[in-house]
Amino acid sequence: MAHAARILAALAVLMAAAAMAGEPGPGHADRPPGEAHPGPRGYERVTEPRGWNARPAAPDLGAYHHNFQAARSYHIGPYHRPHGWMAHHWVYGEILPRAYWAPEYIIADYWLFSLEVPPVGFEWVRDGNDALLINTGTGEILQVEYGVFA
Repeated sequence: MAHAARILAALAVLMAAAAMAGEPGPGHADRPPGEAHPGPRGYERVTEPRGWNARPAAPDLGAYHHNFQAARSYHIGPYHRPHGWMAHHWVYGEILPRAYWAPEYIIADYWLFSLEVPPVGFEWVRDGNDALLINTGTGEILQVEYGVFA
């Protein structure tokens, strides 16, 4: 049994040496060398819609005061809440702590998730499954879309 294990180990070393030397191993003599992989096909970043960043400079902020349920949910990556914070059900008018609107929570591609163009001085941020439109000067929540992310 020990003798067979030594033979298998020696064979593995020989095959590894042949691979490093660029020689094909057993059963691979007729295969051409691999080619560079160009990456996934059929995926292209969705381009920004026309006027995506034409932010209203003087909007009627009262018109935004809503807590909506999203029409559909999007699967994107996992969400990691800021360290030390607990889940909270936010509503418009509340003040979102600064930790929640760090760059990793800002939704820059808001149009991909059917969110409105934010007014000047406001940004969409993600908190769990929800998207919050916040004032970047004060943290006040202007609008909430519940269930945008699944």
